Amino acid sequence: MVDLLDPAPGQRILEIGPGPGVAAALVCERLGDGRLLAVDRSAVAVRRTAQRNAEHVAAGRLEVRQAALHELDLPTGELDAAFSIDVNLFWTGPAATELGMLAAALRPGGALHVCYGAGGPQSAERITGPVAAALRAHGFLDVVVRDEAGGLAVSARTPS
Repeated sequence: MVDLLDPAPGQRILEIGPGPGVAAALVCERLGDGRLLAVDRSAVAVRRTAQRNAEHVAAGRLEVRQAALHELDLPTGELDAAFSIDVNLFWTGPAATELGMLAAALRPGGALHVCYGAGGPQSAERITGPVAAALRAHGFLDVVVRDEAGGLAVSARTPS
């Protein structure tokens, strides 16, 4: 996922559902003076992410918040990218509010990556089909579905 995201110094990125904070650590290592906002509904996940990444929090590269995605107030056009790993929100329901928020918060041409690990109980198409359709329905362009040994991903961009 980190290679797919390809974070660069100076970027502003949102992680939805950081869990234990492993991806946050890998992303922050590449951000330089950039910033990662990691948001999770779970107090346990927020605590684990902040503890694992205390150095990045102290350096101002990482902010960790406990909230549902739809509760965030994200500035328009400020994010370069957003990503999630194993977050069911995008394929188990319409996620209309959340996708609308992400489309507005991403800069023109900004990327959204919705990723899932390999070997889950569902078929790839059962997950990627609804996610890809939802992204298209919310105005995302260049929707690409990846089904690789390391996992699944649906990536898209906001209009330029």
